[in-house]
Amino acid sequence: MLYFAVKHKKGGHSPHAKNEVATMAESVVLVGRKPVMNYVVAALTFFNAGAKEITIKARGRAISKAVDTVELMRRAFIKDLQIKDIRIGTERLQAADGRTVNVSTIEIDVAMPE
Repeated sequence: MLYFAVKHKKGGHSPHAKNEVATMAESVVLVGRKPVMNYVVAALTFFNAGAKEITIKARGRAISKAVDTVELMRRAFIKDLQIKDIRIGTERLQAADGRTVNVSTIEIDVAMPE
């Protein structure tokens, strides 16, 4: 299971776009509204498929779920999982009413033990 960054001809992104070229394949788990265990399974699937390092990404309220995902993997499934890097930041988004809204982001790089 790989996530592809696919660009629409109009400039947007879509994972289900047809007749378009994938620009980059990465081992990335995008954390959202689903239960934490779904993201743990996705991450373990990447590792079982041969990925040496994966990135867990989240923004806004899902940040705590991303941290829970990594902690659950580290405590229950891969005891010596290595946390390579943690990056935090802020994205500026345009709200529906025209306001600019700041949304926090996190990216956690984890790797299998060597």
